[in-house]
Amino acid sequence: MTDRSQTAGDLRIVGGLDAAGRPVEILIAGGLVADPLVGTRLADSLAGAAEFDAAGCHVLPGLIDLQVNGAGGCDLTDQPDRLWDVATTLARFGVTAFAPTVISSSPEARAAALAALRAGPPAGWAGAVPLGLHFEGPMIAPGRKGAHPEHRLVAPSAAVIEGWSRAGGVLMATVAPELPGALRVIRELAARGVLVSIGHTEAVAAQVAAAVAAGARLVTHLGNAMPPLSAREPGPIGAALGGSELLAGVIADGFHLDPLTLRLAWRALEPDRFLVVTDTTAALGMPDGPARLGDQDVIVSGGTVRLADGTLAGSAASLPWCLRTLVATAGCHLADAVACCTSTPAALVGDPSRGWLRPGARGDVTILDRNLDVVATIVAGRVVHDARRAVSTGHTFGTGHTFGTGHTVHGTGHIDHDTNGRS
Repeated sequence: MTDRSQTAGDLRIVGGLDAAGRPVEILIAGGLVADPLVGTRLADSLAGAAEFDAAGCHVLPGLIDLQVNGAGGCDLTDQPDRLWDVATTLARFGVTAFAPTVISSSPEARAAALAALRAGPPAGWAGAVPLGLHFEGPMIAPGRKGAHPEHRLVAPSAAVIEGWSRAGGVLMATVAPELPGALRVIRELAARGVLVSIGHTEAVAAQVAAAVAAGARLVTHLGNAMPPLSAREPGPIGAALGGSELLAGVIADGFHLDPLTLRLAWRALEPDRFLVVTDTTAALGMPDGPARLGDQDVIVSGGTVRLADGTLAGSAASLPWCLRTLVATAGCHLADAVACCTSTPAALVGDPSRGWLRPGARGDVTILDRNLDVVATIVAGRVVHDARRAVSTGHTFGTGHTFGTGHTVHGTGHIDHDTNGRS
């Protein structure tokens, strides 16, 4: 998708550290990271550019989340017209690009989501950039539907995917490969540039292998809505962990996978095939209580999102929360964990302009403090969220404060109260 959502900017980011703890200074000119070798020649022309003091903070490539069901009280399946509101909310949580996710729903709901994406943002909008839709369903296994409404499930067919293409706004589709007709659908979607993910499935390893041969590239939320790994039937989990071809989306929120399972996945996949996703919902940024996922009621409580029967229904986690969880649980280096939600998703979607802070890349930057709480989010050289600034101070954004656990001052001057300590 062409990013026509917001204008590019010029910005200097000074005083920060990269994910490995090394000093870093970033110069963004016209929305792109400038080559430091030409930085001196650019200095005069960018004399009036804004400067962001990132002293003591981690300056990272912009975070990318390829599974976002909603945020800030807006559900993308139920309210596809709120796409750009969700994108604005995500910037508060360090996300610079994302895949809006629509779960199993009516054809009309999917069409409305595509229409909202194609229409583009309202004037003056700024936030995380949608890369294309993720249709999670409706061609999934009834026995592994999870929180998907069963009456919305359909068999794979050419009719279901009519109009689905990367060029048309569909970035990814989750399909259960064991369903009749699924392999034909996977081949066709792959030919249209759509990333096919194996998920909500009863597939055995041989069926997973057939899906990979047909063009499937990854697994949707590893370990959830799929058979468990067993001694003589590895299934999708074993195919991902024991093979070398599939990436795996991993909800590293501390709830969807046991710590031992998360550690095992990290050791097997490593950064190149470990894709951190949140599977976050309308609950992100909202207090505990009732919420929505598609056309179903859910309950947000203690960091989880569940149906009335207790079934996990997405998450309320942010990517920085997942980063903290992954580093603490797997004992990995921050730089490796960061790759799982920057360079790894960028490579998967085939976008070399994202996921890195190298010359010529997009000026998308996420700045986190030492606790990995969001300090600022920068998209194409524009500061779209600054948690330290209650009142604009002109061209220079000075030091500020984060108050308490989960209480962050935002640019509008209000305080978000998150009793669960989520980012």
